[in-house]
Amino acid sequence: MKEKRVFENIAKLIKQRRRSLSPKVSQQGLSYRLGYKNGQFISNIERGLCSVPLRSLNSICDVLKVSKEELRETLLKDYAETIDNYFAEAEGEQEESSQRVSSDNGKEIKRNFEFASNYVV
Repeated sequence: MKEKRVFENIAKLIKQRRRSLSPKVSQQGLSYRLGYKNGQFISNIERGLCSVPLRSLNSICDVLKVSKEELRETLLKDYAETIDNYFAEAEGEQEESSQRVSSDNGKEIKRNFEFASNYVV
């Protein structure tokens, strides 16, 4: 099943911008610059496992030289894809439910027919 939450766009943006900094900055170095003690934080973002905390948005813009508009659009794109995934999953569940009901109704009709045919002379 496809992962519902999407962080791919922010992952690409963070990774691309970090790598384009001069001098080069490691994931750990970027974490420290953003006020985090663990380099795993940036690794998780760049692998698309999570998004950036909202409290970090201004720091990300400053450190990675990203405009607020670009960062906003990137986050909204991930959010829109996440919403689409939830809608698609709900539609799939409704379709499965509808198919089960249809199948159950067919079985019920068959049982009723078999029951009634036992009493028809």
